[in-house]
Amino acid sequence: MSKDLKICEGTFADGESPLKESSNLLLENCLFKWKYPLWYCKDVKVTGSTFFDTARAGVWYTENITFRDGVIEAPKTFRRAKGITLERVTLPNAAETLWNCEDITLKSVTANGTYFAMNCQNVVCEDFVLTGDYCFDGAQNVTIKNAKILSKDSFWNSKNVTVYDSFITGEYLGWNAENLTLVGCTIESLQGLCYIKNLKLVNCRLVNTTLAFEYSTVDAQISGAVDSVLNPSGGQITADRIGTLIIEPDKVDPEKTVIRCTEAE
Repeated sequence: MSKDLKICEGTFADGESPLKESSNLLLENCLFKWKYPLWYCKDVKVTGSTFFDTARAGVWYTENITFRDGVIEAPKTFRRAKGITLERVTLPNAAETLWNCEDITLKSVTANGTYFAMNCQNVVCEDFVLTGDYCFDGAQNVTIKNAKILSKDSFWNSKNVTVYDSFITGEYLGWNAENLTLVGCTIESLQGLCYIKNLKLVNCRLVNTTLAFEYSTVDAQISGAVDSVLNPSGGQITADRIGTLIIEPDKVDPEKTVIRCTEAE
């Protein structure tokens, strides 16, 4: 347990939990090589530092941590933490990272790993790149701008997510979400945007997207064409063209969805 420390060019090697329960820390150009380095900490600033793969589960139960200009190679970093800011950070193995965390800001962050940001709340991302399936599962109150997300099953079970000016690709996008809004996005998805309550698309492109909107209530303004639409539950869909429109009256009420196409097919 430490307080009011500034550590420069330090190396934390063998020995777990070296800074557990510490507060008001400034860590510059440090190397973390063993697990649990920053558990139960408060008010931590980390710059130019590296968490190696062996520094697993590095930041749990911590409040108010800022990490700038560094690399977090370890998986399972950030669990049940609150007040997290990452700027210009690379996470090459972000598997199971940012679970059950609150009040998160990500800016110029690149991450690669499955189950990223599961059950997180109050998240703001900008200039964000993510590769890895099942991201933002169960997340709430999320705003994402200028991102590239390559992820199967992203935003499942999420609530109050808004994505601006981003590229999203992956199968089964957004299933079981509520209040999912996509603005100015390019989307590629097999059977994506289904089982959603209150889905909104504003000036989005759907490329190579098939069997979209099944059992979703939707307000969609699509720029260009969509390959196929299947059984939307209600709302309105506007597109230049729909390649294949499948409405099965025994499964949904056709009168609850308005379809507008500028090019008939």
